[in-house]
Amino acid sequence: MTFQPRRAIVTASDSGIGRATAAALAAAGMGIGITWHRDEAGAQDTASEVRAAGVKAEVAHLDTTELDSCGDVIDELAGRLGGVDVFVNNAGTGASTPALEMTVQQWRQVVAADLDGAFVCIQRAARRMAAAGAGGRIIAVTSVHEHQPRVGSAAYDAAKHGLGGLIKTLALELGQYQITANCVAPGEIATPMTGQEDQDPHQARRPGVPLGRPGDAREIASVIAFLASPQASYVTGASWVVDGGMLQMGPQAGSHLTGDGWRSL
Repeated sequence: MTFQPRRAIVTASDSGIGRATAAALAAAGMGIGITWHRDEAGAQDTASEVRAAGVKAEVAHLDTTELDSCGDVIDELAGRLGGVDVFVNNAGTGASTPALEMTVQQWRQVVAADLDGAFVCIQRAARRMAAAGAGGRIIAVTSVHEHQPRVGSAAYDAAKHGLGGLIKTLALELGQYQITANCVAPGEIATPMTGQEDQDPHQARRPGVPLGRPGDAREIASVIAFLASPQASYVTGASWVVDGGMLQMGPQAGSHLTGDGWRSL
């Protein structure tokens, strides 16, 4: 456990899981590269929180659908930080459209943002880690839908399944450089993406989730922080599901359930 991370890049860290992750890694002593897509003010707020922890924060705009340039953003941030030891691929988008009604343009937008751009950015970070020779951590935020599909989410499901497969392959290829590669697969988390930014998830009722509530972004960040730490040195190629037990519901699963009848015979 000689790996000592000092610099991390967290994409889409202007809010939600990304912001919570930036704060958690800053608390562990890492300087943070912060990216934003639409909310520059949010990114600056994250930067202020990171700097309050006594570490460096660098901010850049990133659009992962711009495949010719998104990798350059990662290189630029790494240069400004003095390197990169941890890369958290958190940027992504989704769509709720039945497959038979989805246009190719809608499909390409989601897959480009969630998978193509992720590959480009991860590759740039991994190249730097391999060249530095000090090991590293690649962590991709996927979704429970990396493991189970959802009606109306064909492009999202395909991209998250693909991202999970990419990470497993990288675990095989990057192990020789002492770089680990893992996924964190959240369930329903109270973030702007789910329209719950200002809600306390502990006060929300979700009968279809065994723990009975949505997750807090900080609960995802804590798992990411572990995977980024020296203590996770022998963890690679894994997907850590953080969903309050939702996937264990199997065919009766769903955040759509409105009652607790499933809890008894």
